[in-house]
Amino acid sequence: MKRNIFDLTGRTALVTGSSRGLGLAMAEGLAEAGAALVLNGTNAERLAAAAKTLRAAGHTVHEACFDVTDEAQVVAAFKRFDAEGLAIDILVNNAGVQFRRPMVELETADWRRVIETNLTSAFVMGREAAKRMIPRGRGKIINIGSLTSDLARATVAPYTAAKGGIKMLTRSMTVEWAEHGIQANAIGPGYMLTDMNTPLVENKEFNAWVIGRTPARRWGKPDELVGTAVFLASSASDYVSGQIIYVDGGFASVM
Repeated sequence: MKRNIFDLTGRTALVTGSSRGLGLAMAEGLAEAGAALVLNGTNAERLAAAAKTLRAAGHTVHEACFDVTDEAQVVAAFKRFDAEGLAIDILVNNAGVQFRRPMVELETADWRRVIETNLTSAFVMGREAAKRMIPRGRGKIINIGSLTSDLARATVAPYTAAKGGIKMLTRSMTVEWAEHGIQANAIGPGYMLTDMNTPLVENKEFNAWVIGRTPARRWGKPDELVGTAVFLASSASDYVSGQIIYVDGGFASVM
């Protein structure tokens, strides 16, 4: 019988910001491919609800309620995983926040909040995961970028800077860790139907712009990230590293 190179049985995946939205969709997809899950978020009630739903579907789920922007909490969480014998084989750095305002009106505190949540947390989480992956000689790190990893749009400067940083952080992880059997890659979602984007979907002018600008002529659905996430988490991508794969309905291909 041929080996299923997309099978994640026996692997454990930690997905940050996974109590809802894109994170939850990817977590569910990884679980369906066989992975045990560690769900993460800062809202314990919402995290427990997500875990309950996934357990009811027959998946193995652990809950890790901590703030990825607090380095001490991140370090403590990984120490707990060590104590519990929970080896993280797959890390998905999904936690993120958006803040829309023209740069001339942008407070430095808001800039820092977006950078810390979207970029610095991926570095800290990745560092702690890699410390454990390197001795094992294997690991998968998936950073969630954006169309703004390559393209800019007015009023989202800190998000653009952070997601551009995600692209280069992914390459830096590859340069330092690929020789240890760790593959680091990124996914760049296009405009997706998430809670965070609901105000944009409801804005008729913006909605029309997204549909008109996207060759697929529609918004993406969260579960449309699952195939790429499973690929990057599995042995099917063992010689793929330092890449960003856009799941965007063709948006990044059009002038």
